[in-house]
Amino acid sequence: MAKHLIFCADDFAVNEAASRGIAALARGGRLSATSVMVLSPRWAHDAELLQELRGQIDVGLHLDWTSAFARAAGHGLPLPGAMLKAVLGGFEQTAARAVIERQLDAFEAVWQAPPNHIDGHQHVQQFNGIRQALVAAVQQRYPAGQRPYLRLSTCVAADRSLKTRVISGLGAHSLARLANAAGIGCAPALSGIYGFAGGGERYRQRMARWLRHASEGSIVMCHPAARAEPGDEIGAARAWEQAYLASDAFSDALTQARVILSRGAQLNFPA
Repeated sequence: MAKHLIFCADDFAVNEAASRGIAALARGGRLSATSVMVLSPRWAHDAELLQELRGQIDVGLHLDWTSAFARAAGHGLPLPGAMLKAVLGGFEQTAARAVIERQLDAFEAVWQAPPNHIDGHQHVQQFNGIRQALVAAVQQRYPAGQRPYLRLSTCVAADRSLKTRVISGLGAHSLARLANAAGIGCAPALSGIYGFAGGGERYRQRMARWLRHASEGSIVMCHPAARAEPGDEIGAARAWEQAYLASDAFSDALTQARVILSRGAQLNFPA
């Protein structure tokens, strides 16, 4: 039987190449969602690239605590520090709520609509202190039936690398419990996690496995860009992801795995 997967490109607006590459893939029917870095000064400008796709793909907030944009905004810190803080007591929830509200405001001011979904740059949406503030903000800000769905960074059984286990262990199940109690829908699992190494052929092989093992309604994340931008730590990976996702080989892989790229906003995740 066919299965419905959300194919989401993260990091829209991180740089020009990412925004243009994501928009091109979405126009070609190779994506069903994207997540936006609203702290980037490019967001207001690059949003124009998504206007013709409004209602065709999910456009969501990529909640940010760890990028250079977040550090410039005054609340960010490098990922190791954020992970340590999450483990040693967690983020202060009142302060975290204020950061979340500001990023939601920044999204809606440009997009003129609520996000279809909310996830996190480097999976911060599930970190202790942030996850509680996120669920409270969504529950209060949006009425039942109109709430963004959340990403759970829960790895599938067939994809149990050390990286996936660490990511999942930083609060995916706790976020699921909080969201369920608050009546907020969640995509059930996440694929597409790897170390941004190995080249295009290895990425093709990984994708075949992700598509084969991802469960109904799951998110497969990707990080494409039209080219590798100078200074982008994962620029090379972005470029090979773009090339593969635009290729006939990816289309063939979707057909072989009987995958239908779908919007999470249309999958009616249980709340």
